[in-house]
Amino acid sequence: MPENKEVAEAAIVSEYKRTERLMGNRFELTVVAADEQWANEKIDLAIAEIKRIERLLTTFNENSQTNQVNQQAGISAVRVDREVYDLIERSIRISNLTDGAFDISYGSIDKRFWNFDKTMTALPDQATARSMVSLINYRNIILDEKNCTVMLKEKGMRIGFGGIGKGYAAEMARALLKKEGVESGIVNASGDLTTWGLQANKKPWTIGIANPDNAHLPFSYMNVTDMAVATSGNYEKFVTINGKKYSHTINPKTGYPVTGIKSVTVISPNAEIADAMATPVTIMGVKAGINLINQVHHMGCIIIDDHNKIYCSKNIHLQ
Repeated sequence: MPENKEVAEAAIVSEYKRTERLMGNRFELTVVAADEQWANEKIDLAIAEIKRIERLLTTFNENSQTNQVNQQAGISAVRVDREVYDLIERSIRISNLTDGAFDISYGSIDKRFWNFDKTMTALPDQATARSMVSLINYRNIILDEKNCTVMLKEKGMRIGFGGIGKGYAAEMARALLKKEGVESGIVNASGDLTTWGLQANKKPWTIGIANPDNAHLPFSYMNVTDMAVATSGNYEKFVTINGKKYSHTINPKTGYPVTGIKSVTVISPNAEIADAMATPVTIMGVKAGINLINQVHHMGCIIIDDHNKIYCSKNIHLQ
């Protein structure tokens, strides 16, 4: 037996990658292993797990639990899986922490006003913008833990997991891979990623922090392991009106797009939390956003404003 162990330890370790479109995003899964077939079997399991989560959370399938909750808004409570219930409960906790800057009931925003394509040439007036966000209120998501039900208080309310779902799926895929014996890897959900272990060369994973003016050219790098990184930026989806750039991120209090910040990168041990915190920091602004992050244990952030000035929370040291 010891001889076999020595042979196994001497086996050459490589990184095996797979890219797939899941949850409407580009997921790249990387597994460090000595055996390609074994690595691919584990990646298959992780992809199946992400697809399972997508079926629960999607709003593009009428039969998903999310849509069942939305269809019964203002009418009745809907029984959901404990997993969905717990994710909604955690989402509400983050809404409380961020004073509503994060809110899964954003789904009621009328997409006709915010399509962020070339046809959008003006902002809606204040009254229209306010009426559009009037149904966004996490306090109107009523949970019943005993019966595992969710009720949206107002008719027309809708929940969606666009701000937390990718991170949750990445976190669940990482947990599954670790349970299956994958000692090192990355799950990258369109830039929201989670890492564990070390690269094949025994060095920490190196993460590029996206340059908002050129997403393909990172402006800085960080060495990470057992950490998650999520970025929210206006460089992927925005509209320019009268020479001013407006992000696709809507402030739920005003109904208007966020301005002033090009990108926010959040670093946390947990991908779900990193994903969920990136957008509210963008909405809260530099000072309030960094102040909040500085109060949360084991969390850091990097903010780039519209003038390319870089702000970091107290525990971030860029290379």
